Amino acid sequence: MGRRRKGNKIDGWLVIDKPLNMGSTQVVGKCRWLTGAQKCGHGGTLDPLATGILPIAFGEATKVIPFIQDAQKIYEFTIKFGTSRSTDDLEGEITASHSRRPTETELLAILPSFTGKIPQIPPAYSAIKVDGKRAYALARAGEEFTLKPREVEVFSLKVLGFSGDDAQLEVLCGKGTYVRSLARDIALKLGTVGHVTALRRTKVGAFDLSNAISLEKCEELVHSAPHESWILNISTVLDDILALAVTKEQAADLKMGRRIPASSLESADLPSDGFYRLMYGEVLIALANIEEGIVKPSRVFNL
Repeated sequence: MGRRRKGNKIDGWLVIDKPLNMGSTQVVGKCRWLTGAQKCGHGGTLDPLATGILPIAFGEATKVIPFIQDAQKIYEFTIKFGTSRSTDDLEGEITASHSRRPTETELLAILPSFTGKIPQIPPAYSAIKVDGKRAYALARAGEEFTLKPREVEVFSLKVLGFSGDDAQLEVLCGKGTYVRSLARDIALKLGTVGHVTALRRTKVGAFDLSNAISLEKCEELVHSAPHESWILNISTVLDDILALAVTKEQAADLKMGRRIPASSLESADLPSDGFYRLMYGEVLIALANIEEGIVKPSRVFNL
């Protein structure tokens, strides 16, 4: 059976368990082709050699992609000690070797120094821009350049397994953390070198492997069930934002970008200044700031 008609209005999230050796943009393209969706994007890049949670936003959900990009993430990864590579993973050329192998006790002892807010230099093969050009493009061209350290936040690090040459770890981290850099720096702290041989993202904000499906399953669902039955609600990534109810008339005003008085909202108490999710029944109308008693819509949804 062929794919569905191009230009389908689909609004919401699909969580794909990204396969190995496939880029995030390729996955987006495949999902858009399968569904015929009008608009499609992803909520955070995964390297081709990484697998796991890749949130796909359809239609109006693309307006809240920044919220999922800012969410905490969990990765499981394997460090191979004794060799470093140009890309800090299996894709690159070997750049150095070292005979030292750390013990598990030594590894456990240094992990606290990699938790909290820490400075981190991104991998040379990354999408960071240097003078307007991507670092990976400069690295592939053999050009010399320096990447500045950036502050990232690591909430926890756990050892899942250890074999001498390899260590399996789990990290809970914030936005912008490079696991390849983390693995590189852990090895250096232990007096050796290392690189990532396996990387799997198991959680992004509200999405985990229990929400995820394969591309093969996506293709099966496209041909066997209406998308309303398997596309997740846009608000799934907004559950931590307090919701306020609006009337049908207020919803119409907000969708036109008009401001309304906070005192007119059907709320038990006058809401204080802050950022809110405005709902008409179960329908997301807008995200808005309330400032000095005025509701100011910042993102409006056409649902």
